[in-house]
Amino acid sequence: MKKLIISFFICMVISCTTTRNTKMNSYFLNGNWIPVKQEMRGTTLPIAAFEKQKLIISDSNYTLIAESIDKGILKYSNNKMDIYGKEGVNMGKHFTAIYKFENEELSICYNLKGDSYPETFETKSKPLLFLSVFKKEILK
Repeated sequence: MKKLIISFFICMVISCTTTRNTKMNSYFLNGNWIPVKQEMRGTTLPIAAFEKQKLIISDSNYTLIAESIDKGILKYSNNKMDIYGKEGVNMGKHFTAIYKFENEELSICYNLKGDSYPETFETKSKPLLFLSVFKKEILK
């Protein structure tokens, strides 16, 4: 009985921490994000490649407006993201990513293979990593 109570307590602590972390992350990340830099294989992409893109985050939902529109689900944990495409060209795909917010910029480093989380925000010599740096759109 004592083990059951301890196990229950541990599960509750983990659950509350994860829920609070997810809610805090989703609230903090909510909004419209405009890319200011994108990089693959250590090479910065030209602004023309992403100047019309926008990432919209609303709790655990995302919409990416680019050449087409992608929509899906985000799950957060310890500065890691799991991205599940539900509509658009990435429907059915799962991407993993790490993210950070520094100097008013949101950096997301995606593993386009989705089999593990990137270890750093460095894409050089890593052809399946994609880095995008965003600034929050200020609505008028």
